[in-house]
Amino acid sequence: VMSILLHGDAAFAGQGVVYETFHLSDLPSYTTNGTIHVVVNNQIGFTTDPRMARSSPYPTDVARVVNAPIFHVNADDPEAVMYVCNVAAEWRNTFNKDVVVDLVCYRRRGHNEMDEPMFTQPLMYKQIHKQVPVLKKYADKLIADGTVTLQEFEEEIAKYDRICEEAYTRSKDKKILHIKHWLDSPWPGFFNGDGEPKSMSCPPTGISEEMLTHIGNVASSVPVEDFKIHSGLSRILKARSEMTKNRSVDWALAEYMAFGSVLKEGIHVRLSGQDVERGTF
Repeated sequence: VMSILLHGDAAFAGQGVVYETFHLSDLPSYTTNGTIHVVVNNQIGFTTDPRMARSSPYPTDVARVVNAPIFHVNADDPEAVMYVCNVAAEWRNTFNKDVVVDLVCYRRRGHNEMDEPMFTQPLMYKQIHKQVPVLKKYADKLIADGTVTLQEFEEEIAKYDRICEEAYTRSKDKKILHIKHWLDSPWPGFFNGDGEPKSMSCPPTGISEEMLTHIGNVASSVPVEDFKIHSGLSRILKARSEMTKNRSVDWALAEYMAFGSVLKEGIHVRLSGQDVERGTF
């Protein structure tokens, strides 16, 4: 049995639990006799330049606290990755200590469907769009070397797609989801029959529709005249303006309205963290 942990670069550097468990790694009563940490390092975490996210050059520097060997490897070179993973497994097996594999790679698309990295990382993403995907790069090399034929490669891809498609089809036959046991409320006496908590009263926090419309309009406009904005952003702003007109809101506009109403009351709002600059959520 071997413990393997998979991390993202931002999480590895930024989440305290990583540092804490490194400190458990060699305690007599807690050790797992070495964990292999694989860091999928796309070099921007969610959205942030590394220099804005941590104080050290590498996200993996936190592992130096237990002198774990750290292998930085180019994820575009699968054979180098395999070599490094074998060395890591051997290290762990021989010395029963933690070891880190830092897969230096990139993320081709945004963090989620709503996310457009070109807004905040235009130079990096211009480079990424030119990158040949690693599967194609390696397949071309193997075919050129005569290790596999084009037909073998295509059959392998088709086989993999088929496995995924069949699993997806089977998943639709599942009629019962066994989630009741963790949806159960642990506080049966906490709510009244109408779903309201028993002894909690809330002051009214509503605001006028006029105010909501005002905030919606401000949130969908550009504050500077003749300022050229990214076409993707102008689409988003236009959609937001339409929503305000049609008296409908999505999550992002609801957040704007919440922040805006608090600001209108003269209360200072400060947002910090990786996703606020381009509003991923």
